Parts: sequence; structure tokens; C-alpha cells
Amino acid sequence: MIDLPRSTYYYRSTAKASNLGDSELVAIIEDIQDELPCYGYRRVTHELHRRGHLVNHKRVARVMRANGLSIKPRKRYVRTTDSNHDSPIYPNLYRNVIPSRPDMVWVADFTYIRIAVGFCYLAVILDACSRKVVGYGLSKRLDTPLALAALHSAIENRKPSPGCIHHTDRGCQYASETYRRALDAAGLQGSMSAVGNPLLVSARN
Repeated sequence: MIDLPRSTYYYRSTAKASNLGDSELVAIIEDIQDELPCYGYRRVTHELHRRGHLVNHKRVARVMRANGLSIKPRKRYVRTTDSNHDSPIYPNLYRNVIPSRPDMVWVADFTYIRIAVGFCYLAVILDACSRKVVGYGLSKRLDTPLALAALHSAIENRKPSPGCIHHTDRGCQYASETYRRALDAAGLQGSMSAVGNPLLVSARN
């Protein structure tokens, strides 16, 4: 009988020999960078080893350099809410209670969309009961006319009964006199969330 420790019988190497072609290696590195965008070639090499691919760090560096797989920059955050203004603030009439039927509560918000030359902005209004988009507007400017475009779209599409609650954050676009006049004309009740409280039904969900 061979005199070997018991653990020898159960040992299996999980590392795979470096027989990956460059195209296969590129695909794996892209997957790693999708999950870990701040990883350079040294950390990518370590992650490859952890996943069982024994690849030399010099090869990883060469493949990444040849295929433009440098460290991905962090996505830039675009602020869409400016609540630093002197316009009137509506009380919170919504309080995140899901209504029993459509067109009782609308929730409005802004978000942004990354495009090749920067960003464009989307103003959207959701029905808090059905969570369906009832109106929207798209523009390169984050301003009151964009918010109004979404509001007019929603009113035209749904023709809500007077008293429908229109809930937003405290952004200056929604607090502007022009927007408040448009709400009054449509018979909508303005409502705003408290400072620092995100909307539970948001255009970014």
C-alpha cells in the first residue's frame, strides 16, 4: 500500500491550463469588467486565477491593451432634483399609499439617458395604481417646459377627474408658478415628498 496522506486521495486541481485563445480570454475579461469595472490587469489576472484560468499577468495586460479593456470610468451621476428654491411647497397628500383605482394618484419624476454626446432627460408620469406610464416628455434640457410636456401628455391621454393627486419631489420645475398654474387648470392636487425622501414609485424603477 502506498504511504500517502488521506487528503491526497481527495485532492483535485480546479485550475485550468492556459489553453484559452485570445478571443475567449477577451470574452471572459469583458465579463469580469462588467461585474468589476474598476479592475486593472493585475486584479483581472487574480480574478481569472480565482475562476480557474491560469493566465500570465503579462498576457492579460497585452490582451487588455490590444482590445481597449482599460479600467472603466465610474458612471457620472447626473443630479435631476434642485430643491434649493423659494417657490411654494405642496404638502404630502400621497404618503405612498397605493390607490384602489387608476387616476387617483399620479407620480412624476425626471431621469436621464446617456447618449453618445452626453445626456438627455426624460420626464415621466406614472399612475400609482397601475404603475403604467401615462405621460412623458424628452429633451436635452432639464427644465419646466420638459415637465409640462409630460404633464400635458398625461392629461391628454387620461383626462383625469378633478382631485387626482399629482405627487413629485421638491424640484424647482414642479414648484414653479407655471407648473402650479397648469395643475390648477387641470384640477390636479399638487403633492410633494419630504426633504430627502425618494419617491417609491419612480421613473428610475
